[in-house]
Amino acid sequence: MTQTELKRLRSLVQKKFRAETGRYLVQGRKVVAELLRSTRAIEVIVASEEGAAFITELAAARSVSIEVLSRLELDKIGTFEKGNELIAIAITPQTPCFRVPAPNELMLALDGVRDPRNMGGLLRIADWFGVKRVICSNDCMEVFNPKCVQSTMGSLFRIDVREVASLADELVLHRQAGARIYIADMDGTPAYAAALELPAVLVLGSESHGHSAAVSSMQADVISVPRVGHAESLNVAMAASALCMEFTRQHLLR
Repeated sequence: MTQTELKRLRSLVQKKFRAETGRYLVQGRKVVAELLRSTRAIEVIVASEEGAAFITELAAARSVSIEVLSRLELDKIGTFEKGNELIAIAITPQTPCFRVPAPNELMLALDGVRDPRNMGGLLRIADWFGVKRVICSNDCMEVFNPKCVQSTMGSLFRIDVREVASLADELVLHRQAGARIYIADMDGTPAYAAALELPAVLVLGSESHGHSAAVSSMQADVISVPRVGHAESLNVAMAASALCMEFTRQHLLR
């Protein structure tokens, strides 16, 4: 691989170049294997001899080529402090179009979630609870950021993520299409005391900044995770997990 090509692949750590090339990095045995098991498009895999041996069968099943590189070359591409043995160059999917909610669908909407690990954790929670669609405000962390991709542990490849210019406007469209809008806030009605309806969009904001003014001012049901102790707040991923579990509990028992 030429130095020019190495430079191109290494540039994918930056959002600007991911946007320009329509490519992003997927790293490590677990996450690359999840990518290969999905239907997401892949340009090429670069790997050490050991990494290539681990992934050969899965790559062959998808007709994805593997290029064996030296550890030094892989370290120039990957973002891990050590262990850059297996890296896929994936092709960024197109942003999904707006679709009306299915009758029993739960969607998540993320309002200004900027931490890549929180974003990755939220996509894993969505995947765990069978949420297939996540809507993101345009000031959220980009889901193809290497730290976010890694934090999803493959869940990114099973969820449609739609970034929108105005989250409030998008929520209005879903409400008009029949979805109930629920905003998660610590001052809301305890979720366990509410009759949660589907289809629904559950809106989650960042722990430090809360919800945007446009989202906070819209007509919606405000729900919370009941607090028994004295902790000041919950991480957004913790709150998402508790609220998604309550949606699941209520509708599994019906």
